[in-house]
Amino acid sequence: MTSTDLRVLRREEWDDWYGRLELAFGETEPPEARALWRDLTEFERSIAAWDDGEIVGTAGTLSFGLSVPGGAIVPTGGLSMVSVAATHRRRGILTAMMRRQLDDVRAAGEPLAVLTASEPAIYGRFGYGVAARHARVEVDTARVRLDVPPDADGFRLRYADPAAALKECEALYARRVPSRPGMLERRPGWERQGVLDPEGWRDGASPLRCVLAEKDGELRGYARYSVKPEWDASGPKGTVVVHDLEALDPAAHAALWRFLFGIDLTSTVSAKSRPVDDPLFHLVSDLRRCGILLRDLLHLRPVEVGAALAARRYAAPVDVVLEVEDAFCPWNTGRWRLTGDARDARCVRTDAAAELELGVRELGEAYLGGTSLAALAGAGRVRELRAGALAEASTAFSWPVAPWLPHGF
Repeated sequence: MTSTDLRVLRREEWDDWYGRLELAFGETEPPEARALWRDLTEFERSIAAWDDGEIVGTAGTLSFGLSVPGGAIVPTGGLSMVSVAATHRRRGILTAMMRRQLDDVRAAGEPLAVLTASEPAIYGRFGYGVAARHARVEVDTARVRLDVPPDADGFRLRYADPAAALKECEALYARRVPSRPGMLERRPGWERQGVLDPEGWRDGASPLRCVLAEKDGELRGYARYSVKPEWDASGPKGTVVVHDLEALDPAAHAALWRFLFGIDLTSTVSAKSRPVDDPLFHLVSDLRRCGILLRDLLHLRPVEVGAALAARRYAAPVDVVLEVEDAFCPWNTGRWRLTGDARDARCVRTDAAAELELGVRELGEAYLGGTSLAALAGAGRVRELRAGALAEASTAFSWPVAPWLPHGF
């Protein structure tokens, strides 16, 4: 381990601290983004590693509520703004910060910790597993048509200023959170991230735009997007860049996508992050021309195994004894009896014989229902000790809706 001094970040140190983070990532944020991240920083939960008066490591924890299978919102620590100076690699700084962060999350009574990874290979050794993936989509709208439900015609679509409509859109988003695992209950201030639109981030696209879908005077969905114009010898071939799209029902969802597909002077719709089970994929006429790319998104690890497994609900009745290995948070290691169904769940220590054997990383991957325990067993990462236990647990941990994180942190 390093002799570097690790301590809580002071407000007057933030500019230097964030500058070190930018240095590690090789980029400089625009002033608007810096101002927002300063406001969102929880100083008492952020740490800096110091060496001879110089910041050489950064890490912050953010207080979230995470939607889990069954709709509960579980207190969760979000790990963000992590960096180690290139001059101080392989000195144990990252490990020390991960130790500090997980101890902090446990002390705060948060059963879960989550992160989004710039380099996904880093965090498995600290017990984080990929719990949610997302789809990048690029649709050739000149060749792909949408088959929308008949009631998609019953909406009034209107433009709105993104900032002026923010409160109304945020209320709709809050209604959506319990319906899909992996969504974050946004705390005050986080709504501003959805309308952050520095010119330097646009890559030639228009300023952020917003369209609302209303029915009988009620907001039923919204989309925030920009348009990137492009022309060649044949004429216009611009791109609609979708930033956010949320809807309360299938008809509003389809109406918004139809609007985006039909914007004049464009021939492509691009979205950087959509759920892997987005209904859009069942509206299009040709999936091959939708350029779908799956990537990891939300990494999760149970910090308190018993509380985490009791907080979610299960797709089928389950009664199984898990042998859990957790080298980094050894208080989780041991046998746990999980009983539960769609209405209730309980997970307690037990001396009973183990029926499934797995690590906390595998538990994190399966936690939101996006990864099958059976698939992990096929990779040799889960071991069945009682015949039938794997099928029972794998079915119970599944969920009808795929997990998805709508935005980074």
